[in-house]
Amino acid sequence: MRKVLCVEPVIFIYTFASSLTSPLAQQFIYRRLWEDEYNATFVSDSNASYCEQNKSSPTYIKQKEVQEKTSVFNMQLDLTAAVPSLIVAFVIVANGDRQGRKRSLVLPSMGALIADICLTVISYFSLSLSILFAVAFITGLFGSMATFLGGGFAFIADLCHDEKQKTTRIAVVDLIFGVVSGLAGLSSGYFLRGIGFTWTFVTASLLHVVNIIYIIFLLEDTVGVSEFHHQAPVSCKELLRETFSGVYMLFKIAPYKKRILIIVLLFTFMTYLFTMVGGSSLFTLYELDEPLCWNEVYIGYGAAAFTSVSLTSFLGVYLFSKCLKDIYIVFIGIFSYIGGMVMAAFAKTTLLMFLVRVPSLLCFMPIPVLRSMLSKVVLTGEQGAVFACIACLEVVTGTISLSVFNILYAATVAWFSGFSFLLSAGLCLIPLAVLCWLLCTSWNGEDLALLVPEEVSSIESVDS
Repeated sequence: MRKVLCVEPVIFIYTFASSLTSPLAQQFIYRRLWEDEYNATFVSDSNASYCEQNKSSPTYIKQKEVQEKTSVFNMQLDLTAAVPSLIVAFVIVANGDRQGRKRSLVLPSMGALIADICLTVISYFSLSLSILFAVAFITGLFGSMATFLGGGFAFIADLCHDEKQKTTRIAVVDLIFGVVSGLAGLSSGYFLRGIGFTWTFVTASLLHVVNIIYIIFLLEDTVGVSEFHHQAPVSCKELLRETFSGVYMLFKIAPYKKRILIIVLLFTFMTYLFTMVGGSSLFTLYELDEPLCWNEVYIGYGAAAFTSVSLTSFLGVYLFSKCLKDIYIVFIGIFSYIGGMVMAAFAKTTLLMFLVRVPSLLCFMPIPVLRSMLSKVVLTGEQGAVFACIACLEVVTGTISLSVFNILYAATVAWFSGFSFLLSAGLCLIPLAVLCWLLCTSWNGEDLALLVPEEVSSIESVDS
């Protein structure tokens, strides 16, 4: 059977299945906690908005208590999965330079399949929610989303030899991730209404099965596995040594200017991701609260509207990359995010909240462009190492950001619910300042082409 090098269908299916179950799992936990706490069946009416504004009402107090417990439960689940996934992502993605990229795609898919099967069983037999902690830990051992995206981006980087093409292809992956996530989030409510929790989890499981079959039997690896790996099994100790030595050599052999550039770009990526993930994660809570009081239908429309941001950001990367340097595209995207967050902080009507997406149309551009800039700095054999660093930063930054902004929102929602959005916009001054420093010191995109040949000669001299 002839194999293909098209990884985009794998990313599409995995993202859709994961984004389909993620909001449903949160709703499932919320309803089960409601039923366990008050010994009553949760009653849902999709045509009504559950936004009790009378603070003295028993219903209002009950909702707040269950929301608080659900928030804490979800945070504990995220932390349970984050610790093992951080280690696995670093090891698997970094070793992809020698052992192939496919395992960083198939392992997270298998972990997601196990998680969806467990959710199906828990939902069908009404088992204890505490089982989800074991499920989250097992899923983390398979690498979860961080390993999958790290391997996917490294796979794309291996296929691209032209710098402009690399930026565009990486932006396509982010486009798929954004659009499919929005569509899955929008359709999750209709799945829940039509077939319920159990069969929706079954549907997601079948999608992961299809994905695993495609990866194993149809997808061709971009990295050839050497004869040594077939003949001599590598122990865990040697595997860890190879992993950390690969990342260590990424900074050890490189010229001083390249090391500083990699560190600065990773820091810029981390700080912007921290502000964007934290700020955007509060949209649902903000929209559920008064005075907006959105129901699940409007929440779905909001998710669909946010999908357009992924599309416009991709178009922005595609068009701007033809006439602007990468660093200027990052500038534009950060200012776009700042405009949207400032507007969201003062949005008190449904129309204004929908219009928040207008200034945010290009806010996703910095993520794929910074990934591309990092990929351009390193050699072909170092793609796995640099994307392993990116994957680990995404896990750590995303987990910390969600925890910090949720705690901050809970502390400030009583006197000004938009404060977290303003803080998120203000924190963008950090990556902006770093980028300004890069421009002032003339470390721009033109330097990237000069760093790789310099390093090649240094490696050749070491080998000789």
